[in-house]
Amino acid sequence: MFSNTKIKSKKLAFIPLVFLIYFQVSGGPYGTESTVGSGGPFFAILGFLLFPIIWCIPEALVTAELATAFPGNGGFVIWTHQAFGPFWGFLIGFWKFLSAVINLSSYPVLCIDYIDPMLPTLSHLPHYFLISLSTLLLSVLNFIGLPTVGHAAISLGILSYLPFVVISVFAIPKIDPSKWVFSGQNRKKKNWPLFFNSLFWNLNCWDNVSTLVLEGVKNPPKTLPKAFLSAGLLTFFTSLIPLLAATGAMSLDLDDWVDGYYTVVAEKIVGKKFKKWVRAGAFLSSIGVYQSQLSSCSHQLLGMAELGLLPRLFGARSKWFNTPWVGILISAVISNLVSYMKFRHVTSLVNVLFSLSMLVEFSAFLWLRVKIPDLQRPFKVPVTRLRGLIAILFIPFGILVYVTCVGTKVVYLVIAVLTVFGIIWYHCMKIFQA
Repeated sequence: MFSNTKIKSKKLAFIPLVFLIYFQVSGGPYGTESTVGSGGPFFAILGFLLFPIIWCIPEALVTAELATAFPGNGGFVIWTHQAFGPFWGFLIGFWKFLSAVINLSSYPVLCIDYIDPMLPTLSHLPHYFLISLSTLLLSVLNFIGLPTVGHAAISLGILSYLPFVVISVFAIPKIDPSKWVFSGQNRKKKNWPLFFNSLFWNLNCWDNVSTLVLEGVKNPPKTLPKAFLSAGLLTFFTSLIPLLAATGAMSLDLDDWVDGYYTVVAEKIVGKKFKKWVRAGAFLSSIGVYQSQLSSCSHQLLGMAELGLLPRLFGARSKWFNTPWVGILISAVISNLVSYMKFRHVTSLVNVLFSLSMLVEFSAFLWLRVKIPDLQRPFKVPVTRLRGLIAILFIPFGILVYVTCVGTKVVYLVIAVLTVFGIIWYHCMKIFQA
């Protein structure tokens, strides 16, 4: 059985929890530009209108039900362990951890890329050294504790979004609504795999907070659904409003709409000097995303150690702050090593790993309704029949299958090798435990 031992640690207040979820899922409009470049303004806007309904709400509902029914550090690992046994519990944890640390690896790199033009003196230092230093500095807050990370997330969220408030206000007189229905230049083929990968990457991971529920959330049955709703609205408006402002006010050469294009938007709409403020905002957003996702990773490893799916060492805590320092250290070190991969493979690799694990996670949710119908569920998705639940998850299942199928050969090869390694690791652990 999973561990739900009462830990003497400070809980997150409501607003810090909301911003922590916000950064685990999105972190603002940074990185949404490629949805316009790959699908055109109309489909980009439509995507950010519809995707929260067909994906975010179902994922958040499933997470709210299972995280309150099984409040432990392992989160989704515990649910799958309960539904399908220890092997699948380990495998989903392995896939999710890989997805998370590979995703984490991009943020120290992005931080350096954002501040490099503003601080030219940094360019004289070795790039690898800067990435490693950035990873170390970004990991410090997690060693202090969740409340510190949560309160930092509030400041980072507000400051990183302020440039887009200014851009949106300055864009109002220049907006031409007809540009919103522009579907793309003639003869320019839409890149649907990139479009869906970008959309998915910017709006997923609602289940990450499940690993923090036991130690970080006060009264989860009441607090978690409200926090999901608040974070969902925050994500929706902070992504959509700048997108409407920028696409309505800018020329629509879709080749220009790649990640980082909001700096050009800032220069054209507000002024050349304001470009630096957007870079600074992107830097702060990257810090927020890294901090929030690292907290989830480290508590996941702690939970897996408590379940016996990882060695006890992975569950070691700091004597000063009671934080899972080994989990934080391992997550940070692996993300630092992975940060030297080419970024063009990162998004697809993260999404396919995440999709594989979510297919198992949604299946566990359905099976637990059949296997343990009388389980105490403090928050319950308000649908009783299995057919109704399948209907709710039908489109999310379809999205996961599609994202899994549009990976590249390199991505499939990497995942196959890593999965085989994980399976060998699991069986070796079973042998040594016996």
